[in-house]
Amino acid sequence: MATTSTTSSHHDLGGWSETPFNHTGNMHFRRRKIFMHMTFFWGHNTEVLFQGWPGTRSSMYALSLVFVFFLAFVVECLSNCHLIKPGTSNAVAGTLRTAMYTLRSGLSYLVMLAVMSFNGGVFLAAVGGHAVGFIVFGTRASMKSSGGGSGSDKRTDLPPMEC
Repeated sequence: MATTSTTSSHHDLGGWSETPFNHTGNMHFRRRKIFMHMTFFWGHNTEVLFQGWPGTRSSMYALSLVFVFFLAFVVECLSNCHLIKPGTSNAVAGTLRTAMYTLRSGLSYLVMLAVMSFNGGVFLAAVGGHAVGFIVFGTRASMKSSGGGSGSDKRTDLPPMEC
């Protein structure tokens, strides 16, 4: 007796996704259309980082833009900070650098994933956050190093981010 399974692979469903739906202990499948933008678009009806967030309310969309801006700003702060004081033991300095590097990497990936929503506002918030963060932290570090100070001012605690 040959049976066909509705739980076959999810690989090529032509844009459709089967999701389990359990009411009375029986497994049912509901099909729903998954749509993902592959070009930039404008508007507040989007998903950023999490399913269903920010939803359809304009105020939540504005909050998501502020959140993405803040993430990008913090990435620039971490990229140009000077938290490790001279004379700190190598073990403590290494642990702090590792923690900062891990945090910067994680936040950078979150910004990248937010931009992958292909929403124009999210993209501008990310670029704006990086720009403002660089103005606040990057140029201040540059001014200190060019002001004739000691050569130790030229280095930040973390290596530069590279592609």
